[in-house]
Amino acid sequence: MQAEGIAFVTGASRGIGSAIALELACRGFEVWASMREPEDGAGLAGRAALAGAKVRILRLDVTRSETIELPDGLRVLVNNAGLDGSQLPVEHAPLEEWRTVFETNLFGLLEVTRRAIPKLRAAGGVICNVGSASVLVPMPFFAGYRASKAAVSALGESLRTELAPFGIRVLEILPGAIATDMFARSDHLPEAAGCAGYTEMAERVYRARRNSASASTPAERAASAIADAILDDSAPLRVAPDPMGAGLLSAWRAQDDEAAMRPMVAFFSGREVG
Repeated sequence: MQAEGIAFVTGASRGIGSAIALELACRGFEVWASMREPEDGAGLAGRAALAGAKVRILRLDVTRSETIELPDGLRVLVNNAGLDGSQLPVEHAPLEEWRTVFETNLFGLLEVTRRAIPKLRAAGGVICNVGSASVLVPMPFFAGYRASKAAVSALGESLRTELAPFGIRVLEILPGAIATDMFARSDHLPEAAGCAGYTEMAERVYRARRNSASASTPAERAASAIADAILDDSAPLRVAPDPMGAGLLSAWRAQDDEAAMRPMVAFFSGREVG
């Protein structure tokens, strides 16, 4: 597709959302960068102005339908807004926290997407859902977050079929370790360490996350890869914008589920899995 018309990005105040918004603007789109608190977008607005790019900052909370208003002339929707939650075992994680994560990561994304489809049908375009490569890994203590992203993955598959006749492409972005505030905030010993029976596993998860942090990809580099996929009419449904995500996606595509999962379960649990 040509880089023209409006690109709408949710969760654009910082991190990968902000980087995607700026990258799309520099490629030629008129970008509407949405966030819960527009004052948080001052840095993005300043960088865009220096680059001579068109970025409009606006308020939008994906969990509050009255704040969702999408423009005519929409060509690209980037669903980036998301939450992660605490790192607790399923038996200890409050159900209310699961609901909070799903309200943003799935239901909020769904409401924005539902409203975007009629706009995109006018001239075709792209729906780009920022998911997570963690859906490819049986990561302990991230069940709520991973489940919400897996639901988005299934939604994207159905949308790909439903919207193909209208010239609307669907992308699922699977980032691995991206150097963002969210990733930095998760760099701690999981709360699961304080739950009986889970301490050793929590320590293994923490070491794995620390190793990931040392190999993290700058958000700007990931945003460039995402913009490439948005503009590439032949791009596959699932795209990884960084080496770690790409490695996990490649392994997932090359193996059956059990072959891919068995060594990971053995690693995190500390015991062989038959």
